[in-house]
Amino acid sequence: MKIRLKIFLVVLPLIILTLILAQTASFFSATLGVTRLAQQFLSFKMGGLENFAENQWTLLVENGFAGRPDMVEAAKRAVETYAASILLSDTEIIFAVDTGGNIAMSSPPFEISEAELAALLALLEAENPGLQSAAIGGHVRTFQSAFFTPFQWHLIISEKSEVFYQDANSIRMQTIITLIVSIIITVILLIVLTGHLTRPLDKVVKTMDKIITSADLTSRVDVEYQDETGNLAFTFNRMLEELDKAYRQIKKYAFESALAGKKEERIRQIFQKYVPNDVIERFFASPEKMLVGENRKLAVLFSDIRSFTTISETMAPDDLVNSLNRYFSTQVETIYSRKGVVDKYIGDAIMAFWGAPTRHEDDALQSVLSALDMLDGAAKFNENQKKLGKSPFYIGIGINYGEVTVGNIGSDRKMDYTVIGDAVNLASRMEGLTKTYHCDLLISEFLYLELKKTPPSAAAAAAASPLYFRLIDTVTVKGKTQGVKVYTVKRALSAGEKNLWTLHGQGMELYYRRDFSGAAQKFKEASSLMPEDFNAKNMHERCLAYSANPPPENWDGAEVMTSK
Repeated sequence: MKIRLKIFLVVLPLIILTLILAQTASFFSATLGVTRLAQQFLSFKMGGLENFAENQWTLLVENGFAGRPDMVEAAKRAVETYAASILLSDTEIIFAVDTGGNIAMSSPPFEISEAELAALLALLEAENPGLQSAAIGGHVRTFQSAFFTPFQWHLIISEKSEVFYQDANSIRMQTIITLIVSIIITVILLIVLTGHLTRPLDKVVKTMDKIITSADLTSRVDVEYQDETGNLAFTFNRMLEELDKAYRQIKKYAFESALAGKKEERIRQIFQKYVPNDVIERFFASPEKMLVGENRKLAVLFSDIRSFTTISETMAPDDLVNSLNRYFSTQVETIYSRKGVVDKYIGDAIMAFWGAPTRHEDDALQSVLSALDMLDGAAKFNENQKKLGKSPFYIGIGINYGEVTVGNIGSDRKMDYTVIGDAVNLASRMEGLTKTYHCDLLISEFLYLELKKTPPSAAAAAAASPLYFRLIDTVTVKGKTQGVKVYTVKRALSAGEKNLWTLHGQGMELYYRRDFSGAAQKFKEASSLMPEDFNAKNMHERCLAYSANPPPENWDGAEVMTSK
């Protein structure tokens, strides 16, 4: 093969590739700009239509005509008239679809088949705020929609797709023509230039052909002439030396890059099976710390919305989902801000843990502070719900501390980074007991004892004020034979609560010493301070019952729970 042809075959693809890349970049830039302007104009028109409809509804409401069907129908017809006034082309259609799937208004009128209407309704129910396309009236149309609640209308502004994108299509055609012309001119120029450059190389063709044939970069061209051809041979030899060095370096880099790429790909494949995502980011930079199953002590939290089934029956599905999303966003952010990890959502419940994948000396304390923050966040959430006229979410939270198995659990197709074990089950039972004892937050004695061991420095850094604990009871949860003390926690107590909690603690000491009469008196005093306090009243009634009928001698003070 002639050198001239080789140069031609080497240079031409590079030039063509450069032209294609440049023209492609220009095409996409121009197309995106034109499409963006068209979309913005469509959005502007939709905003105007919505504002006009809103103004019509406001007039009805302000004049007390919102309940008159004739006035409402007149307002709808005004919206239809306005829609007709903002049409800019013969192919543009502005119409509305009501929640029953009927065409409520149209400017201008058009025919739509049942299949087209069904497909359109499916897109509208998805509530996509951006541009969409669908078959409407026998044509593929690009449209933007918005839901106007007072009329229960899906407002739609549509244009034939070929009209909507005609400027972008025109740019594409111009780009193709320009590219073809550029390539033709480039080929002509390249033929002329290569012929001019290669004519002086006839005397060195054999040597260069040897090098090309052998593909041996250590070969060199004999310099036979002291002219431009000789200079070319000398430069060619220099180039071969540099190419040889570069080739060896490229092979080295390619090998290292292949290894690094394989390693990174494998890491991503493994970590993509884990939840939550922050675990991926935290350990991606250190593959040697890949998560494996292990036993360690963690704080495990369960949070549940009380009477959620009843709430869900009183709310529309979209309102319920929206409320849940806002509730979860607040609670999950609280957990992560306190160094926790959200394990999973169990319906309306949240499961979280502290102490994995990274341990902190105050994990137990952070779990309690997070629970208190979650209660505060739920209170703020409920204030907003009441303002919106929505049902509030009242929650119960249970926390336990103990040894669990933590790591990647699952199969090759789906894996979770999660925790399992008796300590997890006990945490779930703690949350269930919040209903029994009318408390928003309950913790186990294992967590209570761990909190007492929290280093002072960590406690001071994590809590600006001390925590107050109240021993509620000793229970034997379902599935267990050994009793566990249950505490509730607060950040601050009123003067009445401080006195009540003190008397309640004294009563619990007498209760466990089987002095039921003395304990009953303490609980009675506590109940008199705050008659609405369930646990003081509950323990008072229990002590009276035990005073009349004492428990057996092997009684350990635990109440056996028969349900979860």
